[in-house]
Amino acid sequence: MTEGQQTNSASGEGAIIITDDDLEKFCEFLYRKTGIRIESKKRYFLERRLIERVGVMKCANFRDYFSLLHFEDAGRELQQVVNLMTINETYFFREMYQIDCLINSILADVSRRKRRQGDRLKIWSVPCSTGEEPYSIAISLLERWPLVDDFEIEIHDSDIDSSVLERAKVGVYDERALHLLPMMYRQKYFTPRSDGNWQIISDLRGSIDFTLVNISNLSHTWQYRDFDVIFCRNLLIYFDDVSRRQAAEMFYEALSPGGFICLGHSESMSRMSSLFVPRKFADAMVYQKSPQRL
Repeated sequence: MTEGQQTNSASGEGAIIITDDDLEKFCEFLYRKTGIRIESKKRYFLERRLIERVGVMKCANFRDYFSLLHFEDAGRELQQVVNLMTINETYFFREMYQIDCLINSILADVSRRKRRQGDRLKIWSVPCSTGEEPYSIAISLLERWPLVDDFEIEIHDSDIDSSVLERAKVGVYDERALHLLPMMYRQKYFTPRSDGNWQIISDLRGSIDFTLVNISNLSHTWQYRDFDVIFCRNLLIYFDDVSRRQAAEMFYEALSPGGFICLGHSESMSRMSSLFVPRKFADAMVYQKSPQRL
């Protein structure tokens, strides 16, 4: 369609109309708020979701709905839109090579810089989706890291999608999410439910801090500091170059000197920012903040 063409949600009287110009303005608005660019091939998906929300909010037309998004102080409707737009495909022990790297190499480097036994060691998983990644990290630490009892370990986990955070806190998973998890871990850290799903034990659920965070919003991220390891996998592929650089700067500030960040297999910090040093370990390539304070 060319600029100014109209798209109807349904034929006949009362159909919701979104012009190409309206859609372009919305995409720019979403980008400014979240750093996420919507590709042209996903515009139909976006359009259908927006039409649904226009109906739910009982707006007369899309432009009234867009005004609501702009001026709603609480931001609840924008959060609903973000929840609809984000993709949350994950499962336990996904891309395990990076967790292997954490256990086998990264933590040895981090622990050497700690001053004494009992020091705090902080890990941040963002986006954490429905919780499979942070719980996988926690289980791996408990089962595989010999020094796990020597430090006060904090695992903080964040996502921009409020609905998946609620699911992560509850910690109920189906067979698809658990298909790579060894049975001995399932039996040790999960409780079977009558519906055929499994729930993470309460001790593990209570040990992880889940928070709503938009990494493009400095008012959300300024308090995230002194992390030793950050997992940010398969998020920055949805950002453009400017947003990626801004995210890299935010992560740099969030890390302790010598801290590490793990990205997705198709992401390269070297193409985003010169702030980090690539570190090649036996299991994975990761990126490190300079150990020296500037």
